[in-house]
Amino acid sequence: MSQAVTSPIGTPIASNAAVEDLVSHETLPESVYLAGDPSFPKVLRRRLDRYFADQNLSPKANSAMWIKIGVGLAVLAGSWVAIYAIHPATPSFLALYLLGGLAQTFLLLNIAHDSNHNAISSTATVNKALNYVFDVCGINSYMWRILHHRGHHSCVNVHGEDDALTGRGLLRFTPHEPLRPLQRFQHIYALFLYAVFSLDYVFVRDFECFFKPEHDYLTRTRHPAREYVILFAGKAFYLTYMLVLPVLLLHMPMLVVAGAFLMVHLIVGLSVALVFQTTHTVDSTYFPEGRNEFENGVYHIFATTADYATTSPMVGWLTGGLNHHVVHHLCPFVCHTHYAPLTKIVKETAAEFNVPYRQHPTMTRAIWHHLILLKQLGDGTWS
Repeated sequence: MSQAVTSPIGTPIASNAAVEDLVSHETLPESVYLAGDPSFPKVLRRRLDRYFADQNLSPKANSAMWIKIGVGLAVLAGSWVAIYAIHPATPSFLALYLLGGLAQTFLLLNIAHDSNHNAISSTATVNKALNYVFDVCGINSYMWRILHHRGHHSCVNVHGEDDALTGRGLLRFTPHEPLRPLQRFQHIYALFLYAVFSLDYVFVRDFECFFKPEHDYLTRTRHPAREYVILFAGKAFYLTYMLVLPVLLLHMPMLVVAGAFLMVHLIVGLSVALVFQTTHTVDSTYFPEGRNEFENGVYHIFATTADYATTSPMVGWLTGGLNHHVVHHLCPFVCHTHYAPLTKIVKETAAEFNVPYRQHPTMTRAIWHHLILLKQLGDGTWS
């Protein structure tokens, strides 16, 4: 198979409606390629803006978001307070420790990500304070902010620039990178690598980005001295409360604490990786050769981004609205609790202008189509 999307603006569709579960990349007739309508981005932006103006709504956090923030922080803090207050036996310790890990996953997806985009409050210090959730979870908030904004949002699915496509030679995420023999099995072992994704960030990735950066924009950046202090202080704080204190204060066996620590990271890593990977690296998205391939960035977003389970309030609540990923890239400054009605506007406007909109009905289907892409890229049938 070979990818059919060759036009810098047009993308293949099966009909004039939104594209759902597009799995075939066979060469299609030229008639199914669409020329970009220059009025589409303007109309779409006007409608998205009007949603807030007509209802006199702020695009920042609403009451639902503040409840989520309160619940997430309370569960994380409560799990650790309970651990030290009741000095639990090993089974209860493990249960509370894992509950804290689930809270970390929830906070990363729902609070840390939005605060990174200044989407929670119009007050910068509020967003900055909530952004330290990353550091509480062992990930450097400063570096994640750089990688996410400069290394992802400005160059979605662009090989060599989009940091989300970094596979360390073990995973091939785009047709533009060399194919290695081991990657023939990447659709099988990918989930195991995703499970250690957060461990990589805690112990390796952050330090590499500071001291041995791969991206040009990192080598050109002079990081403030305070960020080096926060890097080491944040890691020390995280490892102390997660690993050291349970052994010193609760006298928990080191192997028990280490095992619980590993289980938390398997949960965090697999959950966060799948939430993000299923939005850009599926077998119906496009991989541009450069950042300027599209005449308008809106078409770049629609070609490289896919939604999933947008009619499921539960999925949206748990994933921080990241299943509404097209809207997230169109409106990164908007709090995710507004995404559902905005997605409806996006769908209707895309259908009106014959712009392909990619989605999967469930997260399970999205994961399946992500694995299909990995298989095609790994065995060379999509090159």
